[in-house]
Amino acid sequence: MTTKTMHTDISIPKDKLMEDLRLVVADAEELLRATASQAGEGATAARARIQKSLQVVKEQLVDAEDAVIRRTKEAAKVTDQYVHDNPWKAIGISACVGAIVGMLIARR
Repeated sequence: MTTKTMHTDISIPKDKLMEDLRLVVADAEELLRATASQAGEGATAARARIQKSLQVVKEQLVDAEDAVIRRTKEAAKVTDQYVHDNPWKAIGISACVGAIVGMLIARR
C-alpha cells in the first residue's frame, strides 16, 4: 500500500515537470519560427536538428503522460479495492486525516 501511495504523491511534481516541458517545447518552436528567415547552411542544419529533437521530445512527453495517467488509474483501482476490503480502516484513516487537517487549519 505504501508504494502505491508514494506513486500518487510523486505525480504532482511529475505534472509540474510535464507542464514545464510543454512550455519549453512551445518556446523552442516559437524560436524556430522566428529564426526561419535566417539564411545560411549552418542555421538551416541547426533548425533541422532542433526540429527533429523537438519531435522526439514531444513523442516522449505523450508517452510519459500516458504512463502517468495509467499509473493514476491503477492507484485509484487499488485504493478502491482497499476501501471495499477494509471499510472500517478506511473510515478510521479518513477520520484521523480529517482531524489533523482540522487542527492545522485551526492553528492559523
